[in-house]
Amino acid sequence: MEILRVENLSKVYGKKSTEIQAVNNMNFSVNKGEFVAIIGASGSGKSTILNLIGGIDAPSNGKVIIDGQDMYTLNDDKLSALRRRKIGFIFQSYNLIPVLTVEENIKMPILLDDNKPEKKYIQELMSLLGLEDRKNHLPNELSGGQQQRVSIARALANNPSIILADEPTGNLDKKNGSEVIRLLTSTVKKYSQTLILITHDMEIANLADRVIQIEDGKIISDEVIKNG
Repeated sequence: MEILRVENLSKVYGKKSTEIQAVNNMNFSVNKGEFVAIIGASGSGKSTILNLIGGIDAPSNGKVIIDGQDMYTLNDDKLSALRRRKIGFIFQSYNLIPVLTVEENIKMPILLDDNKPEKKYIQELMSLLGLEDRKNHLPNELSGGQQQRVSIARALANNPSIILADEPTGNLDKKNGSEVIRLLTSTVKKYSQTLILITHDMEIANLADRVIQIEDGKIISDEVIKNG
């Protein structure tokens, strides 16, 4: 079942002599539960695509349809609500709130949506990600790998349809990076989430069900790695 469709998506920055076509008339779809890796050189448009899918940046042209909803036809309030409820973000730099504990950081997206966290689900997430004994710690009391695990739990806290991960191991050494990817992929699979992940690491990309390679804002290959 299709969860995401991108139609004729373009993003242009600047004007005339300074114009840069970051994303150029892109089309692809992603099914529910699929793990898609997006690869490409620096400046190829990877992060721009993720930002357009996630509603962080608006396209110059085209559509992003999530769960049947064309997100850029929505007003600001409805777009913000869709992002909170349908999309979870994992960034390279963690983006945790330093004055909040691990548990408070994880619960934050739910509270922002004026909902009450489901205690059992949050505890299960912390257990799966090895954070139970760190739940009352502040981010500066955690290692980089632990902080990224908190950001994974936070992304999953609202039980969104799609997880968008932008170089989630970029600030980690190889050992911690491998552990974070293992935990991310196993947790996403447990909850039947769709994962779209940007990476430079082909070892990580080869764990995906499908690898999309882009160059100069265009898809140059879209290869199924795993079937089923």
